[in-house]
Amino acid sequence: MTALMDQVFKEALELPLDQRLTVVYRILEQSDAGMDAAEVEREWDQVVRERIARYDAGQTRSCPAAEVFAELDKRLGHDG
Repeated sequence: MTALMDQVFKEALELPLDQRLTVVYRILEQSDAGMDAAEVEREWDQVVRERIARYDAGQTRSCPAAEVFAELDKRLGHDG
């Protein structure tokens, strides 16, 4: 990563979760991935519905956000 990307990433991680997700969504919304915003929204809606259904059926478990981010930091080699 470039120094600027490192700095943006570091600052984004300091945001509360809801604001980080908003930043991610806005970046994806502005990217030229060949999908319009409505199509992206439909795809995410489908993913969310499938995940909820798997959770409700007992096919997956929940995990506290702190554990998720700790595991990501570990995988990415970040010192927490």
